[in-house]
Amino acid sequence: MALGQTAMRTPATPAGGPVKVMVVDDSMVIRGLLTRALEADAGIKVVASAGNGKVALDTLAKTDIDVIVLDIEMPIMDGMTALPQLIAAKPYVQIIMASTLTLKGASISMKALSMGAADYVPKPTSTSEIHGAEDFKSELISKVKSWGAVSRRRRGPAGSAAGATAPSANGAASAASPRKLYTQAEIKLRPAGIGKPECLVIGSSTGGPQALFKVFQMLGGVPNLPVFVTQHMPATFTTILAEHLAGASRMPAAEAKDGEPVTSGRIYVAPGDFHMTVAVESNRKILRINKNPPENFCRPAVDPMLRSIAKVYGGKVLFVMLTGMGQDGLKGARELTDAGGTVIAQDEGTSVVWGMPGAVATAGLCSAVLPLSDIAPCIRKFISGTGI
Repeated sequence: MALGQTAMRTPATPAGGPVKVMVVDDSMVIRGLLTRALEADAGIKVVASAGNGKVALDTLAKTDIDVIVLDIEMPIMDGMTALPQLIAAKPYVQIIMASTLTLKGASISMKALSMGAADYVPKPTSTSEIHGAEDFKSELISKVKSWGAVSRRRRGPAGSAAGATAPSANGAASAASPRKLYTQAEIKLRPAGIGKPECLVIGSSTGGPQALFKVFQMLGGVPNLPVFVTQHMPATFTTILAEHLAGASRMPAAEAKDGEPVTSGRIYVAPGDFHMTVAVESNRKILRINKNPPENFCRPAVDPMLRSIAKVYGGKVLFVMLTGMGQDGLKGARELTDAGGTVIAQDEGTSVVWGMPGAVATAGLCSAVLPLSDIAPCIRKFISGTGI
């Protein structure tokens, strides 16, 4: 993994045995390296490989596959051309794009997510880098196993896409999931804070880009509040994420800049490899970014953002925790609620990974735990002053 992004914890092997993977890359050497990296985990089995998108399509038609790791630039048929055809052929198969850590690679990856790709991994640019990139291998394994579980929920117990049970791009999920989901009755909710919030804060990780796009598309503009977003993501990728959030929300959005004054009606995205915080100087709120040590194995991390916002805004904050692995944001959310702030979390059924939202929900810090499609309406209601 690159440039201070999340150090992933490896998920358990999904029900049904090792995740079945197809690796698609025009370099035979890279395919071999990726295969060995993946199969170092007993919960993953590479069952096929392909040198271009056409071969991948042919292979998918006759092979049982959960996850495809798909290169972007390939001869005959590139990854972006193959992507919609692979999705159409087997909608339950989850596709992880492998792209370089460049603005071009980040832009293509964000476009791929909007076209239905599940996720991305920033790929080292040389074989020697892959050999030594333990963080990259850890991230790849973690994402493959997480999305492998999603693929199997979408297929359902009969192995078909009918009766699927995975979070989709719109956050919908059916009831046939093999895992036991928490119910509202099992989660202790707390009263929401009093009065209108003065800012909206969002944290997310695995599956977060699609969740963010959905929330902002449904929410539209928030002209009277500043919006702060921390998504676990490497540098360059956060630049493109901000551009996509601007398009989804019809609000100005950009990576935070150190010393920038906070104004309403704007989205501020924590830059990759930097923590984003808010401070008060000369009686005005400004942004600060820093390279303090990673927290919860992450930089940017949600916790330092929340700590600073709790100090600056007190209880006049609405915080939304979306899908993500680990517990980043739990400590900060506790400080925020102690100050009187309000927390909403995405529910387990529509989260790709219910780590971060599950941590705040099961700790009793939330005033609502909602399906993804219900979060934007809840935000609108709360910022209008009518409660949760």
